[in-house]
Amino acid sequence: MPYILALDQGTTSSRAIIFDEKLQIRALAQREFTQIFPQPGWVEHDGREIWSSQLGVAAEALAQAGLTPAEIAAIGITNQRETILLWDRSSGLPLHNAIVWQDRRTAPLCERLRGEGLEPLFTAKTGLLLDPYFSGTKLAWLLDHIPGARKRAAAGELACGTIDSWLVWNLSAGALHITDVSNASRTLLFNIHTLDWDDDLLRILDIPPALLPEVVDSSAIYGHTAGQLFAARVPIAGIAGDQQAALFGQGCFLPGMAKNTYGTGCFMLMQTGTQPVLSQNQLLTTVAWRINGVTEYALEGSVFIAGAAVQWLRDGLGIIRSAAEVEALAASVPDNGGVVLVPAFAGLGAPHWDPYARGTIVGLSRGTTAGHIARATLESIAFQSADLLTAMEADAGLKLREVRVDGGVTRNRLLMQFQADLLRVPVVRPQVMETTALGAASLAGLAVGIWPDRDELATLWQAEETFTPTMPQEEILHLQGRWQRALQRAKNWEQP
Repeated sequence: MPYILALDQGTTSSRAIIFDEKLQIRALAQREFTQIFPQPGWVEHDGREIWSSQLGVAAEALAQAGLTPAEIAAIGITNQRETILLWDRSSGLPLHNAIVWQDRRTAPLCERLRGEGLEPLFTAKTGLLLDPYFSGTKLAWLLDHIPGARKRAAAGELACGTIDSWLVWNLSAGALHITDVSNASRTLLFNIHTLDWDDDLLRILDIPPALLPEVVDSSAIYGHTAGQLFAARVPIAGIAGDQQAALFGQGCFLPGMAKNTYGTGCFMLMQTGTQPVLSQNQLLTTVAWRINGVTEYALEGSVFIAGAAVQWLRDGLGIIRSAAEVEALAASVPDNGGVVLVPAFAGLGAPHWDPYARGTIVGLSRGTTAGHIARATLESIAFQSADLLTAMEADAGLKLREVRVDGGVTRNRLLMQFQADLLRVPVVRPQVMETTALGAASLAGLAVGIWPDRDELATLWQAEETFTPTMPQEEILHLQGRWQRALQRAKNWEQP
């Protein structure tokens, strides 16, 4: 039986998962690594620790499964997307810690570019907004702040990349300097129409092209691991950024199919086919993947606070002792009792993009209980996701048939049922919840021929539970009206 090793390099931990040809998990290993906060708003990772932790969990997973590296048919990689690293080509050592996607140090640069009227150009070419979230301004900061870096970069002495590039460089002992299109599309440097690094954007940010990795398909045999590393030359055959990998792992292969990952926040992606759809509703346009030279795109929206709202009930209000208790507390009342909570603790994300919004609870009365607040908190997660999907359907001109969901919060059946009611389409939770690693494994397995095509992969995806809409239409409209009124009260609370 062929096995695939998925390397899932996340923001707080590195994971390795071994899948068999039926896409069932055979082994899983995970290791957390250090979060570095040099200043308020700055977040960094040690690139060497990322690599050592990822290599360590790969060895653990192999041992756990009782496999040798020679029995691994392919390696697939998925990664935290917008985190960027700069390293020396000859020594392979980083010149600085990686700057993490959460880092806000380049906000002044983004403001300056916006003030120069450049955001429409960046958005038209990349599908993204000018925000410190993305990699391009981080790379410009590194080149500005490391002595001699820009000169050395222009001379071809340095390499840069998102974390997928860094892992492949190390796996291949420096033989491969590549990134896939999904990761490239998150950098603010990649033109999603020409599918290449954009000369205009590189010039604006003063980034030498010699620094950048080659952009490749998301599923292909790129090369092999260095023999001394695994005592076997294993094909490296799949790469995708974490949210695109989850979209693929959820089997969203047709336009109009969507997935929502419920974690601290929510990441929702809708597959839109072979043409990029530029959003009219402040969503992001991103490359989903490229396979056999055919590029497919997605619309993406993010909710800043989802599972974090439940953590606030536990840590901030103290009305639950563990996150798992929230469902029972919310179910202790028949409805929200007129209470609506807008969890804008860090502003509002898509499609509102209001950094000045703040958390709001409205509709309180003497009869309000902890149960009502818990229920309103869960409902707020569903309301925010529904707002995203409404925007996506409007942008794409596609009608949703179902939403495939993953992430720990989806174990909450009350929330999933309410989500289905709001969306008026089935909400489907899969059997294998490790959808990010599953996507990386699927892309790698396709490249080495374990499955002939995506049709075969689609037959392996299995639902664990489906939630179908049951709430009357008039009740939904009433609840959504109250949510929209509460949103207006939360918006622009802090004065700019």
